[in-house]
Amino acid sequence: MKATEVVEKLEHRFPYEPEYIQAVSQVLATIEDEYNRHPSFDRANLIERLCVPDRIIKFRVNWTDDKGNVQTNMGYRIQHNNAIGPYKGGLRFHSSVNESILKFLAFEQTFKNSLTTLPMGGAKGGSDFSPRGRSNAEVMRFCQAFMGELWHYIGPDCDVPAGDIGVGGREVGYMFGQYKKLTHQFTGILTGKGQTFGGSLIRPEATGYGNVYFLQNMLRTRSVDLKGKTVLVSGSGNVAQYTMEKLLQLGAKPVTCSDSDGYIYDPDGIDEEKLAFIMELKNVDRGRIREYAEKYDVKYVAGAKPWLEKADIATPCATQNEINGEAAVALVRNGVIAVSEGANMPSTPEAVKIFQEAKVLYCPGKASNAGGVAVSGLEMTQNSERLKWSCEEVDRKLHQIMDDIHANCVKYGTEADGYINYVKGANVAGFIKVAKAMMAQGIV
Repeated sequence: MKATEVVEKLEHRFPYEPEYIQAVSQVLATIEDEYNRHPSFDRANLIERLCVPDRIIKFRVNWTDDKGNVQTNMGYRIQHNNAIGPYKGGLRFHSSVNESILKFLAFEQTFKNSLTTLPMGGAKGGSDFSPRGRSNAEVMRFCQAFMGELWHYIGPDCDVPAGDIGVGGREVGYMFGQYKKLTHQFTGILTGKGQTFGGSLIRPEATGYGNVYFLQNMLRTRSVDLKGKTVLVSGSGNVAQYTMEKLLQLGAKPVTCSDSDGYIYDPDGIDEEKLAFIMELKNVDRGRIREYAEKYDVKYVAGAKPWLEKADIATPCATQNEINGEAAVALVRNGVIAVSEGANMPSTPEAVKIFQEAKVLYCPGKASNAGGVAVSGLEMTQNSERLKWSCEEVDRKLHQIMDDIHANCVKYGTEADGYINYVKGANVAGFIKVAKAMMAQGIV
């Protein structure tokens, strides 16, 4: 297998899907050598079967707004690969959603889920509907209409969606209720559910907490303590909030957060009181991050991202491709020693290359943000057994999973000079398990 040839073929077949091609090319370049150690993989055309989704489900979603007008959106579910378990991956409700973005996310999810060691395949879905600015009643009607189409294709042993950007506890609750009504079944069909109907403790916190646990592991490889370090955080949603919460618990100082309008920089640090304000602002009031700057009289930069500020560590927790080459150069110049991704593919290929050439500790999201889907897997286990574990037990299992993912990245990613290429380590570790499962199951 020659990675460049495979990517060129995929570009020809899918010419208008840049995010998907970017994700595939980044993975194939790092697994090429490992793939070619197994001639049987090539005879079974494994690489093409791994890159192309099992199926793509598209449907129209009709719903009525508060003014009585009928609105129409597109809905999607990309079921990418179920070689090691039921399809598993989030639903994203955002105006930017399209087939290319969801294919990249489903492809990445396949490797991420493999890294957790839990029996979960890879999928992703969502809609170009955005909950921003919509009333609770409008969100409910959309979620019910969306599930009215999706429910045919999912099930606890088939495909178990979760939340993602634009899909939090409110949206999951509305979709779960509609699924229950349509099927007359109370099953663990969605993860990220509320505590009163099957949700797992620590699930809201899991992606952010896991991100910081992985960051700790990276720093330990250089005998560096997280305590006292300043951290640039992007985003202000679930992942960013709980990344900041865990950073504070471990003695670090987050100094930025952002939303799609701009970012705030607080040199004194976002402490527990200020973080509580952000959570109230975003989760309840659904306001904009500039209101933080107005309340605490700190710097706010409209239409920008926080990567030009000075700090020790950066953790992008917003969305894909938010760190480009220029931002990566600035981060390296300002002395950042580690970049741990809380979002999915937030660094462009150029940025990744700059980090690696500078020997910055850099981890891709498929490893460092795997804590969310890991606890989703634990939620599935609790639902299947009709059990509920304590916060301490779930957190302990999460911590162990992140430690194990880090160990596998070190195993497959350590280079001759001792630098740990976490991109290669994560990709190879995730790939090899899926590949062996596919080979064992025949040409299906």
